[in-house]
Amino acid sequence: MRSAPLDAETLEACIAAAVAAPSFFNTQPWRFRLDPETLAFEVRAAPERSLHHADPVGRALHLSVGASVFNLRVAVSHFGWTPVVRLLPRPEDPGLLAVVRPTGALRRSTTEHRGDLYPAIWRRHSSRLPFTGRPLPPQERAELAEAAHTEGASLTFPEAAETARLLGLSAQAEQRNRADADRGTESRRWVRRGPDDTGLPQSALGPQDARERLPMRDFTAERHPERLSAKDFEIAPAIALLRTEHDRRTDWLRAGEALEHVLLVATALGLRASLLHQPMEWPDLRRFLSPDPDHTGHPQMLIRLGYGPEGPATPRRAPRAVLDTEVPNR
Repeated sequence: MRSAPLDAETLEACIAAAVAAPSFFNTQPWRFRLDPETLAFEVRAAPERSLHHADPVGRALHLSVGASVFNLRVAVSHFGWTPVVRLLPRPEDPGLLAVVRPTGALRRSTTEHRGDLYPAIWRRHSSRLPFTGRPLPPQERAELAEAAHTEGASLTFPEAAETARLLGLSAQAEQRNRADADRGTESRRWVRRGPDDTGLPQSALGPQDARERLPMRDFTAERHPERLSAKDFEIAPAIALLRTEHDRRTDWLRAGEALEHVLLVATALGLRASLLHQPMEWPDLRRFLSPDPDHTGHPQMLIRLGYGPEGPATPRRAPRAVLDTEVPNR
């Protein structure tokens, strides 16, 4: 791949790739800036786009920003550089979550991801629709696990009994979310009925599982789920558990990078994915997501994977809307 100058077109393409990352409720809680001195991308949190009830400590916000950092890394590599990443680089500036600096010409031997992930950025969409139930081949599971391992996380595919236990915890969390008035109001705020560049359009919400095996999230927080549209989902869903060894802010960011690496590899392999985040939002349930008996590691996401229809695209903010041009005080 050629080494391109950082012109306006390349800059916009890199930011567009970062913005295409998944985020909790599609809040897109990030801001970007190009440091004119170092030519490094600064990635900042946008706390006004956080979810105070569902994500009070900002863990999901950090995962979302981490996913955007990974996309930025992929774009920087695509345009011919080697990306150098620093997470939480300035303790005195906690809103600065990452710096991505393009350095030198990229050598294929230094690339830490598949070469086809850049086009996958634009094809990746969450699919909350029923999958076929066709099992994932072992080699694809291994490649997805390796993608997470590359980012310092682990990805495991539990057996049927353990999957049922994890889905049971997810169902408990979904029931709690529906019963919590504050969380319900917050969730509905991000469901869009008209054109918008953030949030979730009605077309992206998806149906409920008519068999009640899969606790698909009801973003409308309907307290009477029998009124919601329902379809038959796969009987034996493939669920993967993403974990990190520790649970610090840097681990949340790395988990976001790992999550997006997994999702892009899945897209490149022709797989669909949706996220079961509900049990992560309740500390007592989250603690029990790690397998028995040791409950080791810190769960960061449950990922549903399979073959099926492509999910509809959700809107994204334009690069110019998330790019800061003013030089901050330091």
